[in-house]
Amino acid sequence: MPKSKLQKQTTVDTLVSGLKNAKGVVFANFQGLTVAETEELRKIARKEGVSVLAAKKTLVERALQAIGMTDSKAASFKGGIATFIGQDETTAAKIVATFAKKNNILSIFAGIMDGKLIDAAMVQKLAILPSKQELLGKMLGSLNAPISGFVNVNAAIVRSLFNVLNAYKAKKV
Repeated sequence: MPKSKLQKQTTVDTLVSGLKNAKGVVFANFQGLTVAETEELRKIARKEGVSVLAAKKTLVERALQAIGMTDSKAASFKGGIATFIGQDETTAAKIVATFAKKNNILSIFAGIMDGKLIDAAMVQKLAILPSKQELLGKMLGSLNAPISGFVNVNAAIVRSLFNVLNAYKAKKV
């Protein structure tokens, strides 16, 4: 049954609000996936905090125009469009790219990062990058390394002194 104008406008409004607030967006063709595969993909996305919205090309095009992306190529996309809206730059790209490796049917069209349309190759590159949290953790570990090294050296000096005193004590007795 076709959607009413109100339903279509609601879909466009949902897309517009999601696209405005998102840091990373991926557009993918999901046609051909079984219901079980689609539900599995949605479950993985939901677990990672990525919202998924399926819409027709014309509705996606309207939403992109509403946020000021007049040069979008949504009309040239083939098949149904699933929009993956993430709150960070890499999560949506990682989810879609990982799922696309298992299921060759899913294909990436394009994405949005920092308010700019990016192509499928760039989305694939984003999927390889570590997340912001991982990068912050690595940086914190790098900042912490000299301090922990200093503490370990000082502890080794105290341990060595303790061992020498224990050896002297054992020799005296």
